[in-house]
Amino acid sequence: MTENKETKSSEEHVPVQSTPSLLPKNTGTYGHLLGSNSPARKTWPDLVGVMAEEAERKIKEDMPGVEVQVVQPNCFITMDFREGRVRLFIDSSGKVARPPRIG
Repeated sequence: MTENKETKSSEEHVPVQSTPSLLPKNTGTYGHLLGSNSPARKTWPDLVGVMAEEAERKIKEDMPGVEVQVVQPNCFITMDFREGRVRLFIDSSGKVARPPRIG
């Protein structure tokens, strides 16, 4: 029986210098690629308990051009998802009952 012995290569390993990446470091959202200073919010849990008019104003400040729909208690809604819409589910006193979110 013959044993295979590993032979060392006469070539030396030269470390390769890495080149700087052209990709942005924060790839979590696309807001920074479009020129936005801060990533767009997707939910507003801080608006629970706030009056609907005030909540709508705050959401439109955060996302200009968004369609805000105020949903009355026990009202039917469609289940489609739209990125340009935020629904405000309110209680009988007109305050936000659930955290508003995109969709």
